[in-house]
Amino acid sequence: MLTIDAYRAAFIKYLEQRVVTKEPQSLYEPITYILKLGGKRLRPVLTLLTAEIFETDYNEALNAALAVEVFHNFSLVHDDIMDDAPLRRGKQTVHEKWDLNTGILSGDAMLIQAYQLFESYDDNIFRGLAQIFSKTALEVCEGQQYDVDFELRNDVTEAEYLKMIEYKTAVLVGAAMKMGALVANASKEDSEKIYEFGRLLGIAFQLQDDYLDAFGNPETFGKQVGGDIIENKKTYLYLKAMKHATKEEQQQLVQLFNNEVEVTVAEKVAYVKQVFETSNAAQLTKEAIKNYTQKALDILNELSIDSSKKKVLIDFSESLMGRTV
Repeated sequence: MLTIDAYRAAFIKYLEQRVVTKEPQSLYEPITYILKLGGKRLRPVLTLLTAEIFETDYNEALNAALAVEVFHNFSLVHDDIMDDAPLRRGKQTVHEKWDLNTGILSGDAMLIQAYQLFESYDDNIFRGLAQIFSKTALEVCEGQQYDVDFELRNDVTEAEYLKMIEYKTAVLVGAAMKMGALVANASKEDSEKIYEFGRLLGIAFQLQDDYLDAFGNPETFGKQVGGDIIENKKTYLYLKAMKHATKEEQQQLVQLFNNEVEVTVAEKVAYVKQVFETSNAAQLTKEAIKNYTQKALDILNELSIDSSKKKVLIDFSESLMGRTV
């Protein structure tokens, strides 16, 4: 097996070969732009890694991995439009660099391209890939709608929030790993367990992303630090603060997140971050990240793979949860 960096390099090389701008350039240039903008390439790396864990050359999984990455970036293009986000990976978002119509149409084309990438596989594998992909794509849409709905509610529960991030983020991590298993013709039991591993790791990853959105380094995070606060998103940090902050702080948070108080953006972000820390919400979020990561690692004991391959997944999980960007 290769190192994580080697899988990433191999995937990027393949992406560079496959993703080209064709006519009409106004449709395909934004697609090339977003796909070559960088990023962690977490999901495609997991697809390649999983294929090799189940004894198949990662090259066999490159099209499935690219499909996952194209779909992920499609969702980012449309999410950025909905969030009116100015930056993605430290660069202009597609709708800012071009316009809203271009962002919508280029995103639609990316979704179709993702499905086309499955056509290189034989019928049985194609069917399995299409089924998990369709299920996941719909769940991601559901998760995004929950996210939008929660911005207008003051009664979002912790359970509801965890379901939202599971659908919006975690299921695609699980699907990325299951696709690698499907390409490798792994058993149904192992395919389901590796999916569950990825799903739980994905929840931990999103909780960490929430934490970094508030407390990450603005020079390395790649997105606007405090963006969730500005957009009034009821993140895990917010929900924990609402549970453990003082009554006065809770009232102030509600007013700020309903835009009922006239303050500058900087003042709002600074105050909310302060409450996140003094209420212990920040620490509780870090503990939740650790707990979900451990739940994922516990599943490895049930997989029928040798210990050296389990060690690869353990090391990957630990490195992922140790990130600062």
